[in-house]
Amino acid sequence: MKVPRFARWYVGSAAAPERPESVAATSTPESTPEETIEAAYAAIMAELREELLGRILQNDPDFFEGLIVDLLVAMGYGGSHKNAAERLGKSGDGGVDGVINEDLLGLDRIYVQAKRYAVTSVIGRPDVQAFTGSLVGFGASKGVFFTTSSFSSQAKEFAARVPQRI
Repeated sequence: MKVPRFARWYVGSAAAPERPESVAATSTPESTPEETIEAAYAAIMAELREELLGRILQNDPDFFEGLIVDLLVAMGYGGSHKNAAERLGKSGDGGVDGVINEDLLGLDRIYVQAKRYAVTSVIGRPDVQAFTGSLVGFGASKGVFFTTSSFSSQAKEFAARVPQRI
């Protein structure tokens, strides 16, 4: 738009495309094309995150537990779902919702905890401490704690200090 000849053509052209509102909102006149693309990508990803989280929260906690195990298998842990993962999320599961093989041979296992909580909820130190105790009970050295909410700073600090990798 800084070149007068182009600006006259652009404004007068009936074929000039309309910029989508989301892209227009993420760019400024001083933005480079790369910055505009990055801002649009970030906006699309944020919208996708919100939509996925909304869909997850519409389902029950069992759905979330199964989704996490399915996700880990889809990421390539342990090969196939039949051989790689075991969903434990039921009464008497020992505080662990699933177990997944870390490698194709099944030599190392990762224990999984999945909590579908409201976005405004916070996972505190007691929850992480209970999961750590479950890992010790299973003789496990590592586990992954998934949530639809967030973790408190005390929970993060505790997880960083224990010998188990969480």
